[in-house]
Amino acid sequence: MSVESDVIEIVKKKARVQKPDIGLDDKLEDLGFESLDAVEMIFDLEEKFDIQIPFNANDQKAELSRVGDIVRAIEPLVKKKT
Repeated sequence: MSVESDVIEIVKKKARVQKPDIGLDDKLEDLGFESLDAVEMIFDLEEKFDIQIPFNANDQKAELSRVGDIVRAIEPLVKKKT
């Protein structure tokens, strides 16, 4: 699986609003994410990819507001690890 598909799968599991197709342009807010959900999702992503994601829970909207933002934040961390 790719980073993108793995991220989307984890986002789907954590989303409070069920949507058949989640894409890179979907906003976490529109998927029903609250701050605790976002933090739990970050932990799941860190565990999945064995990385540390720089994340400020107090300023999450500015950093990771869309699914694509998460993918773009994770891809270089995964590449750096290999």
